[in-house]
Amino acid sequence: MFFPQPPLKAPASEKPEVSEWDKIMMNLIGNQQRFRENIVIPRILGQVHIKSVDEKRVEMVMESCAFKSFMSCVIGFGLGAAIGLFSSSVNPNVAAVEKQQTVREIFREMKTTTVGYAKNFAVVGGVFSAVECAIESYRGKSDWRNGTYAGGVTGGLIGLRAGVKAGLVGAAGFAAFSTAIDYYMHS
Repeated sequence: MFFPQPPLKAPASEKPEVSEWDKIMMNLIGNQQRFRENIVIPRILGQVHIKSVDEKRVEMVMESCAFKSFMSCVIGFGLGAAIGLFSSSVNPNVAAVEKQQTVREIFREMKTTTVGYAKNFAVVGGVFSAVECAIESYRGKSDWRNGTYAGGVTGGLIGLRAGVKAGLVGAAGFAAFSTAIDYYMHS
């Protein structure tokens, strides 16, 4: 049998023929152009929303370790101020029983106690959040161990001011407390 040989080069005016296999490959693989309208997002609950570039930037800033640490400081300061104000209002001043205190002296004492509590809570919140975020970034996981490790480091740093033994006890206590809170929040 004799099969005719195809020409080696097609003339410039003719388009090369697309074989059936080429058509099948184009249908299975597709072309290299991608259009935004072709994105399929499954609907789970409600309307689907594709994030804009600005929304992605804001989300990136809010998920950064620096922002989380700063917000933990601010929230810790507020919580510490509330606890300090409450504790100074119910705690009697034993040293001032002998003499009569003025309202100005009482408010000054309340301010000192409130600011002291606020600063301590802000430092604890900031250090814990920064350490937890750094550990989570290093490990690449978000689980209960991050809070436990961060609690151990934070408690150790805070307790280390009073000595090595206090640092170890602080690390163990803060790690146990962080683990218990994390377990409670996730169950």
